[in-house]
Amino acid sequence: MIRLQLLYLGSAIVLTIGLSIFLVAEYRTRLPAISDANRRTDLAKTAVAQTQSPAAMTLHDEPQPLPELRFEDGIGGPLTLADFQGKVVLLNIWATWCGPCREEMPTLDRLQTELGGPDFEVVALSIDHAGIDAVDRFYAETGVTSLARYIDSSSKAVRDLGVYGLPTTLLIDRQGAELARLVGPADWDSPSMTRFFRQLIGREESTARPTPTVTVNERKSFS
Repeated sequence: MIRLQLLYLGSAIVLTIGLSIFLVAEYRTRLPAISDANRRTDLAKTAVAQTQSPAAMTLHDEPQPLPELRFEDGIGGPLTLADFQGKVVLLNIWATWCGPCREEMPTLDRLQTELGGPDFEVVALSIDHAGIDAVDRFYAETGVTSLARYIDSSSKAVRDLGVYGLPTTLLIDRQGAELARLVGPADWDSPSMTRFFRQLIGREESTARPTPTVTVNERKSFS
C-alpha cells in the first residue's frame, strides 16, 4: 500500500514538473508577440494623441441653430443672443476660477481691440456664481479693457449650449447660428486667427465660408 501511494505521489510530481516546464516554454514563446502587440498599441495611442493635439476651431458643415440665451450685462441689464444679431460674434464661456480661461482672456481682449465694432464682438460670458463683481476684479487685475462685462451667474448657458468644459468658444454668424465651436484655450489674436476673422467679417455676397489655417502653436495648452 505504501509503495502504491509513493508511486502515485511520484507520478503527480513528475506531471506537475512537466506541466510547469511546458507553461514556461509556452510563455517564453508568446512573450515577444505579446510585447510587440503592446508596443503597437502604445504607438497607436500616441499617434491618435498627436493627431488630435493640433486641434483648432473647425467650421460645421452647416450653421447650427442656437437656443435663446438669457444673461446680463455689467449693470444688470437683460440680454439675449438676439441682441447681437447683425454681428459676427465670438461667444466665450468662461469663469474666473478656470485657469486656462484666465490665461487666454488677454488674447480675447486684444482681438476685441483690433476687430471689435459694428460687425464683430467678442462676448465673454462669465458663469461665476459670485456675480459681476468677480469679473470686475479679474478685469482690473489683468488689465482687460476692451471686453464688455457679461454674466450668467445661474450657469444656465452651460446647460443650454451643452458645454462640457471651460473655456468653450462658439463662433456665431450674423443671423445668430453657430458656425463653429472650440473646447479649450487658444491664441485668439494670432495672425492666422485675426486674418480668418477678418475674412469672415468681410464676406457679404460670397456663400463660401473660409477655412481657418491655424498652426499647432496657436492652440495653447495650459497646465
